[in-house]
Amino acid sequence: MSDVEVLIKAGCPTDVVAHCRKVSTMALSLVDRMRDPVDRELVRLGGLFHDIGRSRTHDIGHAIAGVEIGRFLGFSEQLLRIIECHIGAGITASEAVRLGLPARDYLPLTREEKIVSYADNLVSGVREMPYVEALDRFKRILGPDHDGVELFRKQHAEIQEWTR
Repeated sequence: MSDVEVLIKAGCPTDVVAHCRKVSTMALSLVDRMRDPVDRELVRLGGLFHDIGRSRTHDIGHAIAGVEIGRFLGFSEQLLRIIECHIGAGITASEAVRLGLPARDYLPLTREEKIVSYADNLVSGVREMPYVEALDRFKRILGPDHDGVELFRKQHAEIQEWTR
């Protein structure tokens, strides 16, 4: 069964499948510009499966649902971490509690986790957007002074540094 068929069999709508394919492609384009080695296959799979939990819910809990589905499917711990921490540019434990998630940090830590999270933030549906537009979107949704806006800024700066 192909990776896309796994998404479909899990119950992901066609628009979610298309989004996941686009995020995977964008994440791989970032990997191709990296100066230091990155696990390309993990990034590819992370991009494809980051939203598998949207087969159950479209709220913020889709990351938790995605981990449950991925665990059932036998995904690696590294892939489960990408699914769990791709939301926003990461979510702190205090923000997680406010959002009704289990109380822990959902912050991407590895290069692969950060690349998938970042690529996801630059894709709306299947449309790529420049960083400035994505940042404005973060500010509109979260508020200009929200911690998530600063996390996204830092994520952008770090990835730009890796690709110079």
